[in-house]
Amino acid sequence: MSHARRVVVIGAGLSGLIAARDLASHGFDVTVLDKGRGVGGRLATRRVGSPATAVFDHGAQFFTVRSPEFARDVDEWTRAGVVREWCRGFGDDDGHARYVGVDGMASIAKHLARELDVRTNTLVFAIRRGGASPWDVVLDDATVLPAQAVVVTCPLPQTYSLLVSAELEIPPALLTADYDRTLALLAVLDRPATIGRHGGWQNPNATFSWIGDNYAKGVSVVPAVTFHASPQWSLDHWDDDHEHAHAALKLAAAEFLANCSIVTSEFKRWRFATPTSIWPEPCHVVTIDSMQGPGVIALAGDAFAGPKVEGAALSGAAAAERVRAELAAH
Repeated sequence: MSHARRVVVIGAGLSGLIAARDLASHGFDVTVLDKGRGVGGRLATRRVGSPATAVFDHGAQFFTVRSPEFARDVDEWTRAGVVREWCRGFGDDDGHARYVGVDGMASIAKHLARELDVRTNTLVFAIRRGGASPWDVVLDDATVLPAQAVVVTCPLPQTYSLLVSAELEIPPALLTADYDRTLALLAVLDRPATIGRHGGWQNPNATFSWIGDNYAKGVSVVPAVTFHASPQWSLDHWDDDHEHAHAALKLAAAEFLANCSIVTSEFKRWRFATPTSIWPEPCHVVTIDSMQGPGVIALAGDAFAGPKVEGAALSGAAAAERVRAELAAH
């Protein structure tokens, strides 16, 4: 296939997979690259323990639907048995359904990755002007993937490092955007806990901004609770050593586990958890003229259309639409 139909998508989270599926459906030769062991990005589901395995959603916990564009996607996922409604609020019901992946949030990404060329455990080193194509995507093992367009969906600080050699004018405010950090505790319990209404508890000003009972949610058959420390608490304790921070979170969690005990737990650091500012457009696109035709770079992700699951999906869709439009116009 001609390089003019080749697109490389960096990041196999929701934005990247949405963009990749759109482009593939329009006849583009799409390759998705991700440094992680599996797909999903923030749609992360982890299994802990043996032989009885506890299941944790330890990134995004649920999502809502506010736009007709995203509603169409969610209707398809629901019909496919990939997602279901969890509840309509964790205090008083507000009428907005909270959806979850039937087998954990990562199951949504696995559904989207079907029939795509997705390469995990693959670290992108740089994006540079190409020889036989407008762009060369260079991997850490020196492999080069030529492409007419590249969609970059990783956190913006990581995007900046990839574009240093691309010779592009990118707004500085975009590439210097910061993210809140999250320290997380994944706790396997000896019996079910009582966590808020429906198994969810939120308070952005407390030690924990979110507590999610994966057992009550229906994700885990073993009692398992995800604790997300607040951005401020996470920042204050980010440089603590692993054991100290882990112990501090377990101590704080005890308040919510009065009738049960932690059997085992894991401690996680999430550096780029939530963007602190949102770019006013759903994606950012730069097009260059080259001897090999137009070359397009599209930046997308939850720093563009909003730091929620829906925002990431809409950003990926917008990036794919812009790539198609830019290539068709030249």
